[in-house]
Amino acid sequence: MRGVFLDVETIDRGDLELGSLFATLPEWTPYPRTTAAQVRDRIRDVDVVVSNKVLLDRDTLLAARNLKLVCIAATGTNNIDLETACARDISVRNATGYATPSVVEHVFAQLLILNRQLYAYRDAVTRGRWQQADGFCLLDFPIRELNGQTLGIIGYGELGRAVARMGEAFGMQVLVAERAGAAPRPGRVPLKTLLAESHVVTLHCPLTDATRDLIGAAEIDLMRRDAVLVNTARGGIVDEGALLHALQTGRIAGAAVDVLAAEPPRHGNPLLEVSMPGLLVTPHIAWASINARQRLIDEITANIQAWLAGSARNRVCP
Repeated sequence: MRGVFLDVETIDRGDLELGSLFATLPEWTPYPRTTAAQVRDRIRDVDVVVSNKVLLDRDTLLAARNLKLVCIAATGTNNIDLETACARDISVRNATGYATPSVVEHVFAQLLILNRQLYAYRDAVTRGRWQQADGFCLLDFPIRELNGQTLGIIGYGELGRAVARMGEAFGMQVLVAERAGAAPRPGRVPLKTLLAESHVVTLHCPLTDATRDLIGAAEIDLMRRDAVLVNTARGGIVDEGALLHALQTGRIAGAAVDVLAAEPPRHGNPLLEVSMPGLLVTPHIAWASINARQRLIDEITANIQAWLAGSARNRVCP
């Protein structure tokens, strides 16, 4: 039985333990990256495919003569044609929960940097302003505590719940947005209410037709002027042009963005064309701690072992 890992470099940079994964099958071929032109040949005769970002469309799956299992090195399944996989009785497994601590820590690292103006104070020290100050400290940039602020969460799955717990530990009041069109539930508030009342709005929902451009100009206009928007979910959920305009006009106080609509942003992005103290952009790394990436490899390993044993662990289809 043969396996192929199509894009191992998107997860491992030589800092992970892969031995257990490659012990699951008699033969493995790991590729650092796989282009669209290469994928069909690379999976044509294998039994098991592991893929993070490589697209497995209908034609590619139909050309894979021996394929029995696809392990997605992620939670989302948007890079594989599930309808074709299920119709061909190809088992598809995903990985869940592996990045929760990493994402939660990243959310609050971003918030602490913005609320405590750490970059502004670091730059002030670098320029010698503290060394030349009259007093023992600089008070040039207002510092806000998270304690007492309202944390609004959009998307209340694994990540949203974990962010809520951490927010409560910081002394924040938590609001959870009701899903659009859903019947009212205890503990949930309408999105408009959440936007109007929250000091921090953080996104943890998937990108779907229903959530694309969920946060646009009209929604940002509902937010407090001292609010911060955090997006570690997917770039397409936020209208990036509207967000930049809101930051430039002082409509909201700040934004921390780890994801963009197009990644990598080879053709530019409005959020990358400016430098302002209230905007923090990171390159889709919220999930990417060494610990989380090792847990992801371990999840893939467990999925293959479960499939070999006839277990339905993390089965998406069929």
